Amino acid sequence: MSCPICGKETNPDARPFCSKRCADVDLARWLNGNYAVPSDDPEDIEAAIEAAQHVAASTDKLH
Repeated sequence: MSCPICGKETNPDARPFCSKRCADVDLARWLNGNYAVPSDDPEDIEAAIEAAQHVAASTDKLH
């Protein structure tokens, strides 16, 4: 099995990753929202739209 981040052979101590570094990269991607589980729930869609509008408003204030 290869590491899903870098493709190297996995390490049993960090499985399914090759190292703690790749595990941390994967965790950061989840925490930053790079990975997402798709949903058709209308409440989830509304929450996502509100979050995107909040980010856009915050970004506009910076420029």
